[in-house]
Amino acid sequence: MPRWSSSSPSRTATPQTGGADLPRTTEELLGLLDLEKLDTDLFRGPHPETVLQRSFGGQVLAQGLSAAYRTVTPERLAHSLNAYFLRPGSPVTPILYVVEQTRDGRAFSQRRIVARQNGKPIFSMVCSFHVPEGGLDHAEPFPAGVPRPDECRPAAQVLGERSARRAAFWEAEWGALDARYVTEPPLEATGGPSQMQLWIKAASALPDDPRIHQMVLAYFSDITLLSVSTLSHEVEFMSSRMQAASIDHAMWFHRHTRADEWLLYDQSSPSASGGLGFSQGRLFGDGGPIAASCAQAGLIRVLDA
Repeated sequence: MPRWSSSSPSRTATPQTGGADLPRTTEELLGLLDLEKLDTDLFRGPHPETVLQRSFGGQVLAQGLSAAYRTVTPERLAHSLNAYFLRPGSPVTPILYVVEQTRDGRAFSQRRIVARQNGKPIFSMVCSFHVPEGGLDHAEPFPAGVPRPDECRPAAQVLGERSARRAAFWEAEWGALDARYVTEPPLEATGGPSQMQLWIKAASALPDDPRIHQMVLAYFSDITLLSVSTLSHEVEFMSSRMQAASIDHAMWFHRHTRADEWLLYDQSSPSASGGLGFSQGRLFGDGGPIAASCAQAGLIRVLDA
């Protein structure tokens, strides 16, 4: 697996992703995916520098996929991953990724990845890889009536109006990506469906390697998904009255799409109950058929005032 970046991790933190750390440039994002090989099937992932207390789940997903990719032959591409977040990751200590080469068949490979910090597992994931082949083909089309990205307000501007941080803060914190709300989060609970649409892409060009684009898609997939399960309720997602954390995350890659070109992230939450929210997401290339799907369940516990 080639090295994609020699940049140093960035210094960043954002309450929008649960007090997690995000890189400020695309180059720094690529640096997070450039794992250090310590031994056979053992890799170390870097962190951005941060003053906050928890690693971003999308970072761990992307790094876990990067570790798995380093153990399969180049023609095999990921078609699914299923992950569990077991403990909060600390941004102070590098994460160790242990890969189990479970099976290599003629067309499919499976890998099990466990991420560890301070001797304890914080994350586990199973990935399946497939040699591309022809076959039956149909796809859900791009949703109708979606405004173009240049007609939608940048996420930094919207969050600057609706949080304690100014837009300039969010522009710096989300510097590695360009995100624009199609459906802006409501200022007050409407009692309507929990749905949101977001245009998203890497802020600058990525290498052509399709494996890198899948890793960045996995990174994107955790950005706002759990928060959708709270939109129809009278709560503020990352307020002091709510305890929120991703628990499990699944993703399926249907077609190759570039993560440095506009993607529509269409998200909805069909259920929330018992302190748990469940959300689903579909990623479409700009005007194209569905490229990837994901689903996530997480804790959305409302605390006593």
